[in-house]
Amino acid sequence: MNSTQNKFYFKIDLFLILSFVIPFGIFMLTLAPSVTFFDSGEFLTATASLGSAHSPGYPLFLMYAKPFTWIPLGNIAFRINMATAFSSSLACLAVYLLTLKLLKNEKLVENELFSRFAVKASGLAAALSFSVTPRLWLQSNHDKPYPLLAFITAVILYLLLTWRDHFKCGDERPAYVYVCTFLAGLTMGLHQSVVLFLPAWFLMIVLTDWRMVTRAKEFIIATAFALLGFSVNLYLPLRALSNPLLNWGDSKTLDQFLWHFLRKGYPGEEHSRDIALLWSQIKAFSIPFEFSWVGAVLVLFSLFCLWKRQKDVVIFFLAGVTVFLAVIVGYFNTLPDMIFLTEEFFTPLYLLAAVLVGVGLFNVLSYATRKARILVQYNGKVYALVLVMMFSLPVSLCAVNYYENDQHNNYIAFDYASNSLRSLPPNAIMFTWGDSGAFPLWYLQGVERMREDVDLPHTPHLVFDWYLDSMPRIFKDSNLRKFDVTSFGPESALRIAVTENLGIRPVFIDFSTRYSVEFKDYQPVQRGIVYQIRKINEPTGMPDISIWDNYITRGIFEKQSFLDLDTGKAIMIYANSYLEVGEFLAGINRPQEATSMLRKSEQISPDMRASADQIRMRYALGR
Repeated sequence: MNSTQNKFYFKIDLFLILSFVIPFGIFMLTLAPSVTFFDSGEFLTATASLGSAHSPGYPLFLMYAKPFTWIPLGNIAFRINMATAFSSSLACLAVYLLTLKLLKNEKLVENELFSRFAVKASGLAAALSFSVTPRLWLQSNHDKPYPLLAFITAVILYLLLTWRDHFKCGDERPAYVYVCTFLAGLTMGLHQSVVLFLPAWFLMIVLTDWRMVTRAKEFIIATAFALLGFSVNLYLPLRALSNPLLNWGDSKTLDQFLWHFLRKGYPGEEHSRDIALLWSQIKAFSIPFEFSWVGAVLVLFSLFCLWKRQKDVVIFFLAGVTVFLAVIVGYFNTLPDMIFLTEEFFTPLYLLAAVLVGVGLFNVLSYATRKARILVQYNGKVYALVLVMMFSLPVSLCAVNYYENDQHNNYIAFDYASNSLRSLPPNAIMFTWGDSGAFPLWYLQGVERMREDVDLPHTPHLVFDWYLDSMPRIFKDSNLRKFDVTSFGPESALRIAVTENLGIRPVFIDFSTRYSVEFKDYQPVQRGIVYQIRKINEPTGMPDISIWDNYITRGIFEKQSFLDLDTGKAIMIYANSYLEVGEFLAGINRPQEATSMLRKSEQISPDMRASADQIRMRYALGR
């Protein structure tokens, strides 16, 4: 390779390009093709309509993802999922740049070309390792704001390190800090957990130039830039004035904006904490789980090496970890079944850990090079050996995590929602309970324009006036406005709403509502995976099992690679529904149809076999 080729090689920086392209390719291969469970349907609907998502609204994420809806590729959900894949790839690119920044002054050997190659290979290995960690990969396959949050926090650290380097050379450039404060304020439009980085950023500034925080002029300018960035949240009241399709919180007034932004719709409940719960909460942040124990050792080795030359970076990382754990574990005291939600908050810390993995790999190579003094010819074999060493970790992580994160064929949420809508007669009302049961329906109806004749009130929201205002067709003159339903709770609100509409329109509930609320005056009658509400003395008639023939059940009867908590619940809903209708058919002497339904229940979930066998014994059915 001649000198001209060398200059061209490093000028275009192939490693930098690969640090984005390879993760993006992986994420696109495993990208969810449509809506998924949890917050997906809500984010998709809010993005498509430029509305407002659940508290605190996520305005920056919605505005970032909206342009992707204009790409003529796949459905709207796929396009927005692609926006997250793109932001995750940017986060991996940031890992590469930060690794190079920390290794900027490191020289492996006298051979400059090999030293630069080693630095860039370390950065690329770090970026690829981060891309295939379980947490980032899970977030990259569908609509999530956390990868974009991680990217922007990485940019802030990169700017602070650049400012530090200039300052050490006698060149004060406070503009870098001003940009950082602007980005910090802007990132509040993604997720409020960004404030947990404030102590670490403050320490970085103080360790570089403690006098800066004492200068009133610079402090005022930095604060002004932070407020300018924070002004992105004005999106919430401005869009609320247009009454978009999804207008969570309806932030038209200052009181409603504060209610929405401060998450007052999610009051915490006091509960005790024992050692087991504390340990479960702490384990939510796990570098060994994300990067393997090899990666965890590399992180520790990196911190040891950096302590000698860049103590401020070590202090920054440890301060960030400490504050995140102190607040998320110590203050939030999350309930056991909700801990999985707090795991997402640690994504920016995992990005920093990936950078440390890259620094650790470089220092391991440096140690090996010093020991292997006989290597004086840096030929192709040496380069190949280095590549094998660097990329063994990301390749192994990819092999271990690929199957569990492959969502390219995950239609379960889409089919669950569309099957629910297929079950409903014209002009029906179906009350839902639970985010994963409601949000995919919102997306199909609001974005894909499926079954717009149906109303889909979400029971937990019936206690909020802003939500009743958003559904005037049902609640314009509802008695819910006359009572203090906030004190009564959503179950009482549901009974009032059902009573008002029963006899006027067909009233249905979903599976979660059926088994969350006790109906004393009404009887739920199964219709596929949903239930029609009838009065106790009203004849139910024969079950309509033909509805099952209209269902699409991709991923239900065969093993699913991707299986999160709510996807598993949806699969169990199908299994229970088949079991329930099988028992009913056996009870009215339709043995052949009953046997078929019981078999399908067992096929979906082998755990249903014991219950199915009991039904067979009770009604003398064969297999």
